Amino acid sequence: MVYGIIAASNGWGSFTSDWIAPFGTIFMSLLKLIAVPLVLASLITGVASLSDLKELSRIGGKTIAIYVSTTAVAVTIGLISVNFLQPGDKVPDQMKEKLQQTYKEDASARAGSAQKVKNRGPLQPIVDMVPSNFFSSASSNRNMLQVVFVAIFVGIGLIQIPKDKGKPVLDFFEGLNDVVIKLVDLIMLMAPIGVFALIAQTINKIAGDDLSQILELLGALGYYMIAVILGLIIHAGITYTGLLKFMSKMPLKTFYKGIAPAQLLAFSTSSSGATLPVTMDCCEEELGVSEEVSSFVLPLGATINMDGTALYQAVAAVFIAQTLGMGLGIGAQLTIILTAVLASIGTAAVPGAGIIMLVIILEAVSVPSAGIALILGVDRILDMMRTVVNVTGDASIAVIVADSEGQLNIPNNS
Repeated sequence: MVYGIIAASNGWGSFTSDWIAPFGTIFMSLLKLIAVPLVLASLITGVASLSDLKELSRIGGKTIAIYVSTTAVAVTIGLISVNFLQPGDKVPDQMKEKLQQTYKEDASARAGSAQKVKNRGPLQPIVDMVPSNFFSSASSNRNMLQVVFVAIFVGIGLIQIPKDKGKPVLDFFEGLNDVVIKLVDLIMLMAPIGVFALIAQTINKIAGDDLSQILELLGALGYYMIAVILGLIIHAGITYTGLLKFMSKMPLKTFYKGIAPAQLLAFSTSSSGATLPVTMDCCEEELGVSEEVSSFVLPLGATINMDGTALYQAVAAVFIAQTLGMGLGIGAQLTIILTAVLASIGTAAVPGAGIIMLVIILEAVSVPSAGIALILGVDRILDMMRTVVNVTGDASIAVIVADSEGQLNIPNNS
């Protein structure tokens, strides 16, 4: 981060793009490379290791119920934060016009993508979960929900057949899982360089060779950023901490120390999907969550549990409405809660995907989607922060579910 600021101040933008950023790209690509094999192998072995379908239903139902509940709480916290601070009333008119003009093309492109999503039928998200070609699904991290479906489906099949028949298949995926975990260890040796490069390039993209640009942007959208960050801190610090305190025996110090490597990686990559291998490693090795629980709860969480993203969408929707002089009543804000919770389930675990779902939320409450141009300038910064909350939520719920199932072995050094 310090390098990024120095580079922007001294006009080193081209050097950063040509000689620093590629290391971040390589690091990110390596994480994406192992994401699909990890989800597939870990979920199949996790589901197949369950004794029967009743146990799968119990763990699955418990996990999804907590995920949806915490997302609803996150959206509510976001709405309280943005209504209390009223950040939209504090943006100068001149800056509103400048932002809309600067990000007009990008906003139109995002709105077009969102319109395609909106035009689909009400059951299309369920249809999209079931792939017609697994190899096509596995070729893109954007189709992770389809990979999760296939993995659970295969795992259920292994439960249903005699153990001696399924053992060769299960042994293969257990071996694959062990190999991928070892690859995670090797990739993490590059983490210091990769994280440095990713953060430096992020600052370079926002500021370019003129640091005054980012200072001007932060000044205009400062209250909006504070509203989002305040909501994220409250959700992580109160909601997750409270759940861990009252629903598990995990010491808070042990939890936050153990999950710190995954949080740092989430901050630098802005992708809960790319961070998944490290999140699983932290939960199993540092927090004592059983492989059976982590291999089911965490891949599922990386695809449907987007608390940070949902909170941000709620704040952004109300902020844009305030900036455009449109008041949103209780009914409209209840619509935001419902839409944001549903949208978070379908949001891809990749950088920037939340902004497309935001367009759908805006249109649900009759706010012009072109208004997203107002917030695109700082979206990457907030994306990094909300991804940290997403990953923290996944780990918290993995600990809670593991404890409730008697599968939490808290490290002795806690």
